Amino acid sequence: MTYRILITDYAWPNLDIEKEVLAAVNAELLVAESGSAEEIIALAPPADGILTCWKDVPAQALDVAPNCRIVSRYGIGLDNIPVSRATELGMLVTNVPDFCLEEVSDHVMALLLASARQLFPLARTPQRSGWTRETPQPIPRVRGQTLGLIGFGNIARALVPKALGFGLRIIAYTPRLRAEDAPHGVEVTNDLSALLAASDYLSIHCPLTDETDHLIDDSALAQLKPSAVLINTSRGGIIDENALIQALKAGRLAGAALDVTDPEPPAADNPLLALDNVIVTPHAAFYSVAATAELARKAAENVVTVLRGETPKTLVNADVLERENCRLTKT
Repeated sequence: MTYRILITDYAWPNLDIEKEVLAAVNAELLVAESGSAEEIIALAPPADGILTCWKDVPAQALDVAPNCRIVSRYGIGLDNIPVSRATELGMLVTNVPDFCLEEVSDHVMALLLASARQLFPLARTPQRSGWTRETPQPIPRVRGQTLGLIGFGNIARALVPKALGFGLRIIAYTPRLRAEDAPHGVEVTNDLSALLAASDYLSIHCPLTDETDHLIDDSALAQLKPSAVLINTSRGGIIDENALIQALKAGRLAGAALDVTDPEPPAADNPLLALDNVIVTPHAAFYSVAATAELARKAAENVVTVLRGETPKTLVNADVLERENCRLTKT
């Protein structure tokens, strides 16, 4: 039997790892060229599984794929997959929750330090005005300042020892963690307003959901210190970009460092790209050669596991296993 696996998109040079892993179950690849909704829907009917990175997987693509057993995410977040619809249809959904923990936490620290030390304005001054130390914002001492974390998943936890090494005080906003269970050196609060008011650097680590969409809006930004820096390596939609632009222009916020925007990529005339107190990187925090190789392998292995009739360890919709139409079948 030959299985067919639809790949909606990928962010690395080739699919050699996927081909190697999926060869174990005699699977061939159906690779989308543009990853548009129309193309994904057109390619979906014969698919036994779907691998997806950033492209949105339309619910209609799942509806027209009667043999599809699994939607496997290249990554952690699930906002591009209609998980509830997949569950209704009996499909398993998986992710790679330990993906790029070191890379993203490194990137957060790099953005924090570049913002704090005003590296980009300082690097530009020799070309602009000669040898000067003038910066758009005062340069603070990092040690002793407060890093606020919205969300406390695996990436935020990987960030903790790095931030502690620079002498930062760390406060995490998470409703799911009791103070007595917090790692050493981390304070925990379930009061978002208190976190915002205390933070010199605010780093976002929560997923994009209905509850977190535009969580950082004009009201939230108003609660930050005017000297604060907002860092986002999660999802662009968590921040109301128009509100952020206005806060930055009005001097109500010292700076922002963003690896994600809404939409992606940002328009060439997006004001964020022209502000001296903003750093924008192209959704690259996840990237290293090692991280992407591990991601490709683990996401493909999830597909192989399901096609063999076994339950994957990183199943995110476990309730599908209780459904009569669950498509996990023993081979």
